[in-house]
Amino acid sequence: MTKHLVEVFTAACPLCDETVKLVQSLACESCEIQVWDLREGYSTHKCREKANQYGIHRVPAVVVNGKLTECCQNQQPISREALIAAGIGQR
Repeated sequence: MTKHLVEVFTAACPLCDETVKLVQSLACESCEIQVWDLREGYSTHKCREKANQYGIHRVPAVVVNGKLTECCQNQQPISREALIAAGIGQR
């Protein structure tokens, strides 16, 4: 079984909260979810460094196994279908 690291970048907005809930609802036992709140991370700079590493310029954003999901790369809405296509919930 392959593990999937799913990183969700947020700023505590309603859309961000919906995205976190969607990711959590799709996740299976092989998904490890890390939520990065950019508001909190600025005190340590870790969130900002991670966001820069992935090329994130807007939130919410989802990264699966170190790759920014295609919907986030193309500035499209994050959808259930896009997250499944990125490998979330697949064992």
